[in-house]
Amino acid sequence: MVAENPLFAGGRYYKKFKATVINDIWPEVLFFTLVGVMVTMVSEMTSTSLAISNQMLTVLGTVLGLVISFRTSTAYERFSEGRKLWTNIAIASRNLAQIIWIHVPFDRVDKASGMKKATLPIVIEKKSMINLVQAYSVSVKHLLRGEGGVYYADLYPLISLLPRFSTHVEHASEDDMLPLWRASDMDHDVHKTIREDTIKSVSRANTAPLPDTKEDFGEQETRETQSWANSMRGRSHKKKFDPELALPVFLSEQPLRPARNPPVSSFYDYFPFLRLLKPIFKQVSHFGDKPAPEPTSARTRNFMGKKIRPEAADSNVPMEIALFLMTYYSWLMRQGLLTPASATAMNNAIASMQDTVTNLERIKNTPLPFAYQAHLRISLWLYLFFLPFQIYSAFKWLTIPAAAFASFLLLGFLEIGQEIENPFNYDLNDLDLDNFCLAIQRELHEVTAHTTPDPESYIFTEWNQPFAPGDRRSAKEMLDDVAHSYHGVDTGMHSIRRTLLKSWRDVDEITRQ
Repeated sequence: MVAENPLFAGGRYYKKFKATVINDIWPEVLFFTLVGVMVTMVSEMTSTSLAISNQMLTVLGTVLGLVISFRTSTAYERFSEGRKLWTNIAIASRNLAQIIWIHVPFDRVDKASGMKKATLPIVIEKKSMINLVQAYSVSVKHLLRGEGGVYYADLYPLISLLPRFSTHVEHASEDDMLPLWRASDMDHDVHKTIREDTIKSVSRANTAPLPDTKEDFGEQETRETQSWANSMRGRSHKKKFDPELALPVFLSEQPLRPARNPPVSSFYDYFPFLRLLKPIFKQVSHFGDKPAPEPTSARTRNFMGKKIRPEAADSNVPMEIALFLMTYYSWLMRQGLLTPASATAMNNAIASMQDTVTNLERIKNTPLPFAYQAHLRISLWLYLFFLPFQIYSAFKWLTIPAAAFASFLLLGFLEIGQEIENPFNYDLNDLDLDNFCLAIQRELHEVTAHTTPDPESYIFTEWNQPFAPGDRRSAKEMLDDVAHSYHGVDTGMHSIRRTLLKSWRDVDEITRQ
């Protein structure tokens, strides 16, 4: 996402150029500029004047300006709402991780044997569920980008522990595959078949996939890492940016797609007018050879430079992950490991995450009605077409730059509304979903780095001065000084309140100018 002021922010100006809508509107601007050239040349160089009355210019211009403003404002509201909803996912993920890590107890007793359970299995259990919380936001990112399935370098390592079949390994078949994994196979042509060796080797208890060879995985991992690093290389010149190194390493039974796979930039993205000469360049570069047709999936813009919108893909991955989180919540309740308040907070956090995804899908799958967009664009085209005819009598030769500027201005605002209407793709003006997911990942790891210590282990130490500035002694010194009036049966609380009032007076005096 490019958000800096391009007039004052330095570096990577080519990227800022790509973030504009010039690539999308230049054919239309060129056309209406040529209309202005035609009107001016005919009127100046012949005896025929193409000027017409401009009585309708002000009225239609005002109406179109208001409609375009409404169109842009509506699109920005969707953009802003998308950002707020991603904030809700971050908040719910953080709250859910804190509940799992802190409120689910580490100290447990085995009901069968009456013995205290070991700490390590409990920590593994809680950390694994927090990894699923992280996987939830990643799966939502891929869902919003129309990338179905689970076989991605940033998602698969987090959910590879989940069961693949509804029955035991000796009876497992393709028909027994659970929706999470079967939907992933159906979403992509490369995943339509399941290798028999994988089905025979994977069970509910042990779902570690078995690749064909270690060498194949090494090549796959290197390719995915390079793809992510190359796409994010502009973030840091001092070190290689590769967030996948922070993920678990598993050998997947199917090829993993890159965590981030934006369209590849080409020379024509920076010089859009040269697209008109692209067929000639292709013929010259393949002189004597028949040029291979470019696959439709690899094209990001059409012949005139308009963006080709990616096709949407169905994906139930976020819902499946939420089901496992809710199953864990239900198991905690049956085991009596959650207090009612913590249980309510955990249930609300999971429900909030699911509500947020539903609202994000609403933004993605509910564009502005086609009739409204078509009528607005046709009305604007007619207005810009007849504009040179109406302003020629006043502008003469300036009609040409005036028509170019007016078309650039109005078409630009219209195209901006079209672009930010769905802010979840790879456009430079879209929301930076990758960074949002990485921020959630960092926060969840920070939560699990907390050691949940007993408050008494750090409150009553020499590093705590609770009554400062009224009393700058440490908590340990105050507890050891048993002769002080703080410890008196009748004078203790009175003396403490006097100290707190002195702290208030000191702070009030020190902090005021």
